[in-house]
Amino acid sequence: MKLLLTSGGVTNPSIHSALVRLLDKPIAESHALVIPTAQWGHPMCGPASVRRLLAAGPGSRHLSGLGWASLGVLELTALPSIGAERWVPWLREADVLLVDGGDATYLYHWMRESGLAELLPSLPDTVWVGVSAGSMVMTPRIGEYFVEWPSAPDDRTLGVVDFSIFPHLNAFPTNTMAHAERWAADVGVSSYAIDEQTAIKVVDDSVEVVSEGEWTKFG
Repeated sequence: MKLLLTSGGVTNPSIHSALVRLLDKPIAESHALVIPTAQWGHPMCGPASVRRLLAAGPGSRHLSGLGWASLGVLELTALPSIGAERWVPWLREADVLLVDGGDATYLYHWMRESGLAELLPSLPDTVWVGVSAGSMVMTPRIGEYFVEWPSAPDDRTLGVVDFSIFPHLNAFPTNTMAHAERWAADVGVSSYAIDEQTAIKVVDDSVEVVSEGEWTKFG
């Protein structure tokens, strides 16, 4: 699987170009599935924020509103009840998975419960575009600082990549560089703090920062 791990989505021409290169074809010819699941695990998200994501209007211009050939929804909490024979073909037909933010530990839980986590290695050509928690879920740990789901056993996530991510750098009063430095010391692995204009592109063992903004690597 090819990864484009962002804080705020496809927010500038550099990240847009990186996405097109990963897809190896225009966005207008690419078929996308949106995964909103992480939102249900975060207290600041709910029906209104999910609607903004799925409406593909101005509020979703950096992710679902990019002009995809087709756009569908893959809600992970529903998948165990409908059977893999139905949803796995939908997954394999998609060029890209657009994975929105929320709580990464909740998303991690449902990726395992649904069976999606097990399927990731069999999707080498699929592009994963993560936003916030949708990016953080691919890391080994998110740090206690970002755990909002009360039922989370700890801060561990998938560990597809070997670094952690501090998103929304300087976007909120609680996400300053000083906060990121304390978070990085607690996480204890190589990590990046990235702002809304930054993404991390991962293909096989190659890691590249794509940015028109501010970012820092720790460790």
